[in-house]
Amino acid sequence: MTAIKSKTLKLDYFSNMKAFFNLMKPRVMSLVIFTCAVGLLIAPVKINFFDAIFSLLAVALGSGAAGALNMWYESDLDSLMTRTCLRPIPTGKLTKNQALTFGILSSLISVITLYIFSNLIAASLLAITILFYLFVYTIWLKRKTPQNIVIGGAAGALPPVIGWAIATNGITLEPIILFLIIFIWTPSHFWALSLYKSEDYKKAKIPMLPVTSGIKTTKFNILLYALILFPVVVSPYFLNFSGSIYLLPATLLSIYYFYISYKLLKEKNSVVEKKLAAKLFGYSILFLFMIFALVLIDKIV
Repeated sequence: MTAIKSKTLKLDYFSNMKAFFNLMKPRVMSLVIFTCAVGLLIAPVKINFFDAIFSLLAVALGSGAAGALNMWYESDLDSLMTRTCLRPIPTGKLTKNQALTFGILSSLISVITLYIFSNLIAASLLAITILFYLFVYTIWLKRKTPQNIVIGGAAGALPPVIGWAIATNGITLEPIILFLIIFIWTPSHFWALSLYKSEDYKKAKIPMLPVTSGIKTTKFNILLYALILFPVVVSPYFLNFSGSIYLLPATLLSIYYFYISYKLLKEKNSVVEKKLAAKLFGYSILFLFMIFALVLIDKIV
């Protein structure tokens, strides 16, 4: 602990700020901001630019706070995994107490700010998202069940609902559809990651599906969720939420998602299998971004 503290004190101001920024999981935060912004922009009620910007900044800070609290609690696991060993706490750039303090303060500031610039419903949804991610996913589910990502995925699916609530002060069918797209997408996305990083999860004793049920079962479940995802993704068109500009590219993107998942299921070579899992993980991120971009473009056009 003394060594970590001394190393922390040696960081210059810029490096310290960078460490806190990395503590917020910026890549995850960017996807949260984007999906929240889509929910806000497609809502039938428009709010002024100033309120919109500060509301989105509040959601971004809330997402970062959840990431910081996750890293605080999982710092012991992060130090064991090659994917996470360079995070701020395992490398000694920040201490656990700093991460906890930052996470709590950021959570409070984000929720209060969102309440000031939007409404109680949006602020409450942000608070629920942070608390769910910390207590339900990180503390309760992550180390106990291979279904951790299935249930815990609800936290990551709420940003577009928050965006809609910022504008409308309510929740209707449209944001629920956006929620379901992310919710059903999440398991296959993370199981693809856990397939090619299975040794990491095994070393850290995290009960991800490849560790508890084997690779074949994981690949089957990825394909199953890719299949379920298809009708959910195209449902905005059939529910008169989006038009034909959305339908065709969303269908093609979903078919390719299913195709990679099917190839992964059929692959027997372990080396190629890991490459396909990595490919699916990378494509899944692009897929979600493109689906939400199409929702936005369709509404604008």
